[in-house]
Formats: sequence, C-alpha cells, structure tokens
Amino acid sequence: MRSLNKIILIPLLALTFLMSNTANAQDIIDRIEPTFWWVGMHNPNLQLMIHGDKIGDLNPSVSYKGVTLEQVIKVENPNYLFINLNISPEAKAGSFPIEFKIDGKLVFTYKYELKQRRKGSAEREGFCNKDIIYLITPDRFANGDPSNDTVKGMREAADRSDKNGRHGGDIKGIIDHLDYIKDMGFTAIWVNPLLENDMEKYSYHGYATTDYYKIDPRFGTNNDYLRLTEEANKKGIKIIMDMIENHNGLFHWWTGDEPTNDWYHYQSEEKKTFTSHKKFTIPDPYATNTDKEAYSDGWFDTIMPDLNQRNPLMANYLIQNSIWWVEYANLGGIRQDTYTYPDPDFMAEWSCRIMAEYPNFNIVGEEWIDQPAIVSRWQKGKINENGYESCLPSLIDFPLQKALETALNLEKKPYSDTFNSLYETLAYDFLYPDPYNLVTMIDNHDIARFYNQVNENLDLFKMGLIYLYVTRGIPQIYYGTEILINNTEIPDDHSLIRTDMPGGWKSDSVNVFTEKGLTKEQKEVKDLVKKLNHFRTDNPALQTGQLKHYVPRDEVYVLFRFDEKKKIMSIFNKNKDLTSVELSHYQELLEGATKAINALTNESYDLKKGTINVEGTSATILIIE
Repeated sequence: MRSLNKIILIPLLALTFLMSNTANAQDIIDRIEPTFWWVGMHNPNLQLMIHGDKIGDLNPSVSYKGVTLEQVIKVENPNYLFINLNISPEAKAGSFPIEFKIDGKLVFTYKYELKQRRKGSAEREGFCNKDIIYLITPDRFANGDPSNDTVKGMREAADRSDKNGRHGGDIKGIIDHLDYIKDMGFTAIWVNPLLENDMEKYSYHGYATTDYYKIDPRFGTNNDYLRLTEEANKKGIKIIMDMIENHNGLFHWWTGDEPTNDWYHYQSEEKKTFTSHKKFTIPDPYATNTDKEAYSDGWFDTIMPDLNQRNPLMANYLIQNSIWWVEYANLGGIRQDTYTYPDPDFMAEWSCRIMAEYPNFNIVGEEWIDQPAIVSRWQKGKINENGYESCLPSLIDFPLQKALETALNLEKKPYSDTFNSLYETLAYDFLYPDPYNLVTMIDNHDIARFYNQVNENLDLFKMGLIYLYVTRGIPQIYYGTEILINNTEIPDDHSLIRTDMPGGWKSDSVNVFTEKGLTKEQKEVKDLVKKLNHFRTDNPALQTGQLKHYVPRDEVYVLFRFDEKKKIMSIFNKNKDLTSVELSHYQELLEGATKAINALTNESYDLKKGTINVEGTSATILIIE
C-alpha cells in the first residue's frame, strides 16, 4: 500500500511541472509493465500498463519508425493508463520516446526500450521426454548467500527454526550445486516460484506473487536468475519457471489501488468468497454456471486473491508477463500452477499465445486429480464434447502417481492382482492426445515424500523409482528424494515435505553433496537415481520408444520399451520370495531373443532356459539381445 505522504505529494509535484517546464518521468510514473520488450516477436501487439498518480489525466503519443500507437485505454482508476502498440517487423531495437501531454502541453517524456531478441529465440526447445526433471523448492535447497536471508523493508525475516518460515535458500545456492545436478544426470530443473512474495508470513513457498516482474530479493535479483539460466544452459540443463495465473498475493503492489473494479473476483472484503475446489464442475455437462463460478472465481486462500482473467486488461497483462519471462530468461519451459482454476477460455488463450511465439516450447499444467478423463481434457489435441480446445502440451500425471502408490501398498487378495490399478491407469492413455509428453513423478512439493508413501519400505521405494524411469513420459524427481528424505511424524505437512536439503547450509552435519553423514541406504538410493538417470539418457528407447505391457499375473507385472535399435524389458515382482518368471508368456516381444543383460548389475541371463529368477519385492531392468 502506498503511503499517505506519497499520495499527497505527487499531485503537487505534477501541478508544479505543468506550470513550469516538463517533468522527469520517474517523478510521475511508478511503473511501466512490461518493463521493456523486443523487436521481431511473432505477435506484433504490445499493451503497456502505466501506473502513476493521476496518470490517466494525461494523453500519450509515440513517434518511432515501426511503432504505432493503436489505442489508449483509460480506466475508472485515474492512476492507470493502458496503451496498445503495434511493433512492425521493420522496427529496430532501441529506445523510443512516449510523450505525455495535457491540453496539448508536454508534461514529460518516457523512453521505452525495445531489445534485440537472442539468436534462435523463437526456435528454442522446451523440455521433452528426453529430459529428466529435478524439482527444487529454492528456500529449502541451499543457502548460497546468507546476506540476503533477511532483507530490510520486506515483511518476513528468515527463521530457520520455524518450519513455516523462510530458511534462506536462494538462487546462488542452486547455481553453486549445478555440477551436482548435472553429475546426477538431471537435464532440467523446475524451480518453485522465485518472484517477489512480500507477505507477512508463510512466504517461502513463492505462490503468492506481489510483483510479476521482480525476483524476490531474498532469493536474489533478476540478474541472478539470468545467471542461473545461463550457467545451467552451459551444462545442458534447462530451467523451467513455475508460474501462477490464477491468483497473487494480497500484498501485491496494486492491491487497494486496482486498475478496475473487477480486477479481482469478489474484490470487496464483504463479498470475499473462496473457491469450492470442485474440479468436476468444469467438465461436468450438467453443472450450473453458479457451481462453475464457485470453482473458478473464488479466492484460493485468505491471502491469495483470485485474478479476474475475463477482464481483457488483466488477461493481456498475465499473458505478456509469461512471454516476457520466457524471452528474458531464455527459459526451457513453464510449469503452470493450479492450471484449471482460472477461466478456461483464458488459459486456452494463454497457452496458445505462448506456443505461437515459441512452437518448440513446452508447458506443463497442474490438474491435481487422479482421474485421467479429467486431466486429459486439457491437453493440446484433445477433442472435448463441449468443443473446448487448448494449446497446453503437457500435464502432471497425478493419476499414474496415485495408481503407483496404490499398487505398491495393496496387500495381495484372492482373485486379484495388486498391480491392476497401475496397469489399468496406464491403459487409460487412450484418453490423452500425447501421453509421452506427460510429466510423471513419485512425489513433489505438495504430496508426501515417496518413502513415506510406501511406509518406509526400501524395496517398494526402489520398485516405484524404477517404474518412473521405464514408463512413458518425462520423469521428475523432487530434491532430496534421491537420499530418502521423509517425514514420518506428519507425512502430509507441506512445510516438512519441503524440508531443508542436508548440506545446503554450512552448519549442516549431513551433506548430500559430499555424502558426509549419509547412511548406507541413502547412498544406495542416491547411486540408484544417478544410474537410472544416465541409463535413461543413454537409451532413447526409454525416452521415445514404444511401450507394451502385459496384464499382471501372480503379482508380476512386465513392461517393455523398444525402438529399432534396442528393447528393454522391466519386471516388477511383488512376491516376497524369489520368483521364477516363465518367459514363454512374453514371447510376442521376446521372439528370437537369446540373451539379456541386467541394466543395473550387468548380470547376464540365458533366455533359452525359458525362465528368469527375480528377487522378491524387486524391479529388474533387462536389456534384451
């Protein structure tokens, strides 16, 4: 909220300037967003949001070759002005003046910058099924710069003793450990939100944005973020930015001074209401508009106002902001939080405009539900009964994660197989236009650590981990999962799920990066993750190869991945004892094969014997020769 002194001072200054010569732009304009733009973009249109005291009383004009002022939009709040520009292909990079006048008199001139795009920017490749994603909650990963743990003037200071507080992890901490991430074999990093979250408490997670164009100073600066993407790219690692179009933080700089009366849904305090979280209302052919709006328009939380994307100015602001970060930071992808909560038509436009600008890019949306029929309707290429179309390439595969957890925890019952839920969920892939582009995972920042999900059973943990690497999709590992991080007391406590990475702070007695203090089991799992990462990267059959699987029987589930050069057979055995697997049942895919090599142990198998013995409660990966 702006101070009373500033609100009183600015009109007096503006009046003085009008009575004399021209004013300095920075004395009247608080912000112009986007802060700058680029020439040569696919979409030639650019809308500027200009904020300053009584700025709406002024009339802007532009004189620059290739740039045309198409429209000036004045809104009910005189502190805002929106101008629509057209930037033709002939426009050159450089600064151009925007003159602001009143009654024909020049008040001030603002120089707006158009930058040159990076070479090949439009053709950039997003993350894909050749990648393996490492998910990081930055506040909890590593503290590379203790001097920014607490920043003067920001509402929340660091307190590592508070599970809900800020612990000091930052961008430098990630940069410092890029070699670890590369050595482990990860090729992309999804970082939970890094934009400013100047909230009073519980701000570490980043999902309550208070400035869409500024990295939170407790994580670093915009330049630090650029350095992260540059250093990561040098090592062959893509950076995926976590974005939120549905809501922002209550202390966003425009709160209390919104451009329009419908900037937020339920903007006034007395009308505030919260989302129903009833996801089925959106695809439900019988749902009322009342119920649909109760899901889409309600606030996500008491401190997270719901953005009204049906307001075209808001919609354009959010879309341009996403494109700005892709271009500015040379991103390798976007992860969109709460993808289905905003207005569906807006999200279609948002995804389509980004993909039109970057045709080889990738965006993964969050639809947190275990129903493939609901998740699949949002993916690009899906034909929906109501005609809804999206340009969203990827979604997080929550249904497969839940099925895997269920399958591993089920106890054997007569006339049933515990792997059935996993088999059947994968069979639902006919619903997806592109199941190979789904992001798969065993855990993330919102659900219990996988080791807790399987009740700290190491054998089941390893089975689930291996399944992640041999099934279709783009595997994602949450930081610390590689060393069995878990939370036994309250497995679903988000702040404890997002625990500090051991070794990310100098005082830590255990260090994942040096392996100091790690247990035998932690080292074993870390080595397994590393081996699986590199094995998958070295074998295109596990990335883009075809998938075939057999109906589970006798607690054994077999899955094949193959291309023209290689065939890989994975055997999952939930029997507690050594099990002899009859190969004759799998001859459709083993025909002519005589030998197999265990991908993890290099043990050789003679397939002519007709059987393979596999350990109880285990997963075996075989390279078929």
